[in-house]
Amino acid sequence: MATTIVNAKVFDGTKTQDWTSVRFADGVITQCSAVSVAREGDDVIDAAGGTVFPGLIDAHVHLVPGALAQSLTFGVTTVLDMFSKPDVVAQAKEQAGSRLDVADVRSSGVGATAPGGHPSTMYPPFPTLTAAEQAEQFVADRIADGSDYLKIISGVGGRWPSLDSGTITALVTAAHARGLVVVAHVSSTAGVEEVVSAGVDVVAHVPAATELAESSVERMAEAGIVVGPTLATIENTLGEPGGAAVVADPRLAEGLGDVWKRWLTTGQRGRGMPPYRRAEDNVRRLADAGVTLLAGTDAPNPGTVFGASLHRELELLVRCGISPARALAAATAEPARVFGLTDRGRVAPGQRADLVLVSGDPLADITATRAIDRVWRAGTACDRRAFVASAAEAEQLDAFASQVAKVVAAVRQGRQPAR
Repeated sequence: MATTIVNAKVFDGTKTQDWTSVRFADGVITQCSAVSVAREGDDVIDAAGGTVFPGLIDAHVHLVPGALAQSLTFGVTTVLDMFSKPDVVAQAKEQAGSRLDVADVRSSGVGATAPGGHPSTMYPPFPTLTAAEQAEQFVADRIADGSDYLKIISGVGGRWPSLDSGTITALVTAAHARGLVVVAHVSSTAGVEEVVSAGVDVVAHVPAATELAESSVERMAEAGIVVGPTLATIENTLGEPGGAAVVADPRLAEGLGDVWKRWLTTGQRGRGMPPYRRAEDNVRRLADAGVTLLAGTDAPNPGTVFGASLHRELELLVRCGISPARALAAATAEPARVFGLTDRGRVAPGQRADLVLVSGDPLADITATRAIDRVWRAGTACDRRAFVASAAEAEQLDAFASQVAKVVAAVRQGRQPAR
């Protein structure tokens, strides 16, 4: 049976269209029109003036049990995993490939880092490398594991072992030769300069300790390098109550169980850390220079949750002076373009029917993305009441929190975390 939405506003992933009706069948959008395209026998959904936009894409997560189901509950139809071990990725992809009641997933698999480097305290054991000569084999091994793109970890202020610049450049060259997008984790302005010089495609995280140099920002803009700030995690790490703000919004809280509500209000409290406002200032500087931004949460870091925190990320991006349309594009069309997901991220005929219908207008108020009425993944409606956090998920979150605490403590104390 086909489904037709009528009486809607439509944001197509980049801009508002004059359409009021969207029809889809067999998982694919077939028509978009300024008049109703409903046919006899269609399941007709009256949007009553609400807004349709593409299914959201969280451009930075780390997989745990339940991540895909919980993401879909909040309108996130695709997640981009930025470091998980091969068995975890394989299980998630099998789940996403066999079920439409969970989000789809792409993954970097294991990221490239030095022995003892970040995040060795969180995901041991995993393969590492020590020299540029190992780059081609490392990339080949990741492809064999099923990785969709490459993640590289830049050094964190010298606090623990890290790859040298030559090895990072060799990894970028090897990955590009195999057609892979390269994402680089940074946490310092020096790290930004290092990975920009190496020619990466995406910079993950925005530094908060110091101001980004104007020359670095200009180089990123000129080279077309994309940035995923992950403000939703940074604000909690630096002491802002972002997780509590998610719980306080009933539009989001209604989809959270007790396990996640506790998790959202148990963040790192930023003792001895730089002020969060500097992170937003750096994002504002990037946006003003025309750098493309991607919306990602870095969930499940303390104070974040799959799905719901992406709506917080959109709010934080707008707080940096970005228009709601640009923020929403950062969670739809832009990540789809950057990561080569050509079948999604847009509302247009021929695209997957990954769609969200909300009762408000997020182009006027970005928090209206939270007023979700319906979610479809590949044309199948999502039961937003179906997700319940499991005992396994709660156990893994506790373990994750313990490992994050070790990393944060090491950063604060300026030493290498114990392995």
